[in-house]
Amino acid sequence: MSPSDATAGSTRLFSHVTAQAPGKVNLALAVGGPREDGYHPVASVYLSVSMLEEVTATPRGDGEVSVSLSDHSSVFVDPEAIPQDASNLAARAALLLREQLGLDPATHGVHLEITKQVPVAGGMGGGSADAAAALVACAALWDAGLSRQDLADLGADLGADVPFAVTGGAAVGLGVGDELTPLLARHPVHLVLVPATTGLSTPQVYALLDELRADGTLPAPEDEPAVDPELVQALTAGDPERLALLLHNDLQVPAAAMVPELSDMLDVGLEEGALAGQVSGSGPTVMFLARSAEESYQLAARIEDRTGVAAVAVHGPVHGARVL
Repeated sequence: MSPSDATAGSTRLFSHVTAQAPGKVNLALAVGGPREDGYHPVASVYLSVSMLEEVTATPRGDGEVSVSLSDHSSVFVDPEAIPQDASNLAARAALLLREQLGLDPATHGVHLEITKQVPVAGGMGGGSADAAAALVACAALWDAGLSRQDLADLGADLGADVPFAVTGGAAVGLGVGDELTPLLARHPVHLVLVPATTGLSTPQVYALLDELRADGTLPAPEDEPAVDPELVQALTAGDPERLALLLHNDLQVPAAAMVPELSDMLDVGLEEGALAGQVSGSGPTVMFLARSAEESYQLAARIEDRTGVAAVAVHGPVHGARVL
């Protein structure tokens, strides 16, 4: 992709641009052993959900790329937990796009205001959604003329979850999760999410998984992790009862070992009528599967009444990153 291909920066059409991108859950996550580069190969079924991050991009004439957090975020955000400088993934997305488009850094600065719905360090790809929304917003702001696939390809340079936040929908992810095969999932999946009140470090969860496998607590990984085709069939057929039997997450045991309350919350959700429960990704957000939208709202209310912890009814798949 060259600057001429992008027709970049020819005009500024907007005083600001706001874009949204979805968080995600892993309906299945199989993890292989660590590679020489330290990354783990995975086979995952991603589902984008109706818990959306929002990024507003406003031009700056001084060339700086800055970040702030909106007061309108619907989840608690500890400002110290999210960098508000060029190390923020959204800022890195803007810097990468500017470089790829060949724009003058001295004149093409941008301020990014992030409004969060996805829990921080909750295993739902909130930071990746911020990056995806920043890519889409800045591409529109700078009149880049890039396709969604162009932006997804750029996103892969930022992190394994960014391409999926750009594309949305449902997909099988291989490699480190960035090799995506879209799934035709026309039927909505109804979930209840119990967002994290504290974060978990993804590298630490993976490290504990390796330790538990090495000492025999957990079985050794498959050479090539794979997605169960029956789960894919249940998802595309819109069969929640069958899907409930096939949810799987190799990271659930180490995540629950690090935060024992996760096991208690899983028990509560099942006792209150969930079809199935599972830790989302590396945790500590917990998700529960429901039969319908109505049942998901009822389940969320029962979990909140019983535990005093916020529970949110969501659905997926939803659209990928887009301008509002």
